[in-house]
Amino acid sequence: MSHITRRDVLRHGALAATLLPLASPRLALAQEPFPNRAIKWVVPYLAGTGPDTTTRILADAVAPFLGQPVIIDNRAGAAGNIGARVVAKAAPDGYTWIYSAAPMAANMHMYKNPGFDALKDFRHIMRLTSSDIVVVVSSKSSIQTMDELMVKAKAKKGQMNYASGGVGTPSHLGVEMMLTSAATQATHVPYKGASELVNAVIGDQVTFGAPIFSVAYPLIKSGQLRALAVAGTKRNPVLPNVPTLAEAGIKGAELTSWGGISVPAGTPDAVVEKIRAAFQKALAQPRVIALLEQQGGLVDIQDSGAYVQGFKKEMSFTEAMMKKVGLEAM
Repeated sequence: MSHITRRDVLRHGALAATLLPLASPRLALAQEPFPNRAIKWVVPYLAGTGPDTTTRILADAVAPFLGQPVIIDNRAGAAGNIGARVVAKAAPDGYTWIYSAAPMAANMHMYKNPGFDALKDFRHIMRLTSSDIVVVVSSKSSIQTMDELMVKAKAKKGQMNYASGGVGTPSHLGVEMMLTSAATQATHVPYKGASELVNAVIGDQVTFGAPIFSVAYPLIKSGQLRALAVAGTKRNPVLPNVPTLAEAGIKGAELTSWGGISVPAGTPDAVVEKIRAAFQKALAQPRVIALLEQQGGLVDIQDSGAYVQGFKKEMSFTEAMMKKVGLEAM
């Protein structure tokens, strides 16, 4: 039988005492409820863009339900890839989010090395909103309807020009899908973003374009652009007299822009659930719904499973359209 002396007891007690300061902070950290400090929401686009405006509305709405401020961090560049890389490498603790959207999925095919994997590097918590794509011409144009636009496109045999916000964007590949459905062609003229796209249409540099609704709507409202059709499955409540493409006779060309909330892969279930529950409450508020609709957006919630399927569908669509137009990955 071993004999424990008083000296052994004192020695082991002293050792335990030296370890306590190291163990206690970790124990306390593990017990601290989420969230206990400000949250950073990375928006991979420029300030003042449609996604940025939408995210700022949502950040203000969700913060009270989390009890902490949600700070917007614009990390624009490389069609959203720069911001996505930042979040993919962030600690999976719930304090760094990304406004994930259709381009994140599309970039899996648009870029040879985007610097992240849209499916493996993130937990996609939920889709939050969607925004229509709207086909527009200048208010000075003689074209009044979608049918007139397609008749002229067919008559000009590919000589009609249309603007996009850049190669591979929804305003490019979406229009190509629309033209295919209408069995016609037009010449693509890429610009650097949706703002330049609409300016090109207003200035008659091109015949038409299909920008995101939030960018086009103020100019439609002011009378500078004429809306011919929306590319969604139903009419937009802000422009109830504008038909869908399907109603205008162009079938199979439904297209919307969407966005949601995602976090780094490995973020704990309990943290993800708190974030999800907070957004569910925020998006149920009439004031928030109204603010989003004023910007041309719609509350369009999907759970995690459906949101992930949306990513996969967007990736397949992008791959197919790139093959159709002969577009190589950058």
